[in-house]
Amino acid sequence: MRPVIGRNHGGSRASRVASAISAIIGAPCRCRTPGSALALVLAVIVAPIRFAPALEAQLPRASQQRVAGPGETQFNLDFLRPSGGPVIPIFEGWYPMPDGSYALSFGYFNVNTEEVLEIPQGPDNFIEPAIYDGVQPTHFLPVPDGDRRHWGVFTVKVPSDFGDGDVVWSLRHDGRTYSVPGRIRSTQYQINGWVFPGRESSSPVLRLERDGPAGQGPAGIYAEPVRATTGESVRLVAWTHRDGVFPGDERPIRIKWFKHRGPGQVAFGEPDAEVPHEAWSAEGGAAVSTDASFSEPGSYVVRVLAYNRVPEFEFQCCWTNGYLHVEVGR
Repeated sequence: MRPVIGRNHGGSRASRVASAISAIIGAPCRCRTPGSALALVLAVIVAPIRFAPALEAQLPRASQQRVAGPGETQFNLDFLRPSGGPVIPIFEGWYPMPDGSYALSFGYFNVNTEEVLEIPQGPDNFIEPAIYDGVQPTHFLPVPDGDRRHWGVFTVKVPSDFGDGDVVWSLRHDGRTYSVPGRIRSTQYQINGWVFPGRESSSPVLRLERDGPAGQGPAGIYAEPVRATTGESVRLVAWTHRDGVFPGDERPIRIKWFKHRGPGQVAFGEPDAEVPHEAWSAEGGAAVSTDASFSEPGSYVVRVLAYNRVPEFEFQCCWTNGYLHVEVGR
């Protein structure tokens, strides 16, 4: 998908700038005005030179030491800074659902290595058309250790007759708007969903109730709201196993818990876990849990991620999201 810059598509320099941005982040990004594309480069490349500590003083991450192969992109240290940078929305791609609808997968790139950004749903964080607004995160973690960015954090489900429509996610930071369109009309953006036959890998199966419905792939599974009280921990539980499509796959299933949306801070007793073959292959799968506490009352969404290995994210497979709604009172 060719990057689109603003409402006026005639700026050749802005087009080249946007192409460079797309090469760095591995996906297209659309800005609201022609000048904002250049401003993005200034914001995320010039600023680190002015404010970031010397590169040799920064601790290297595994992702920063990677050498790009043919057809890949080089992860540039100069694009990062400890704080002060924006979050760039990413369209990962689309895949068909069993009911005939389509799932549009979105992730994000927080260019900061230390700063966590909170961008509430509203004029600074919205999806158009408005009917799809409200599934996106409001809590944006820094660049993760061992990887470049946060992949496939949520999906938007569109109907079978969606055709040439766009679903646009926009984020505003420091007076600038960063937008990306999700669409199904380009087969180049079709992704695997939950099975990757070429690598004999599939997404872990995830349940949020022991005998409840199962989810697989980025679209994942949702659960009924859980009740909690401010300052008191609540136990959150999920169940996971493999689908048996590739019987020889005995790898462990890795689990991570995240705050996805909500007004306050969320602390997890065990933010990650590794489930061995002996556990997930048992009847009913393996139960994984964490104790979560919430600093303020309100409505929250906690995301639980089940995945195989970090390198698979770049191939758009294989992981599963689970979303737990938590209503927190005083």
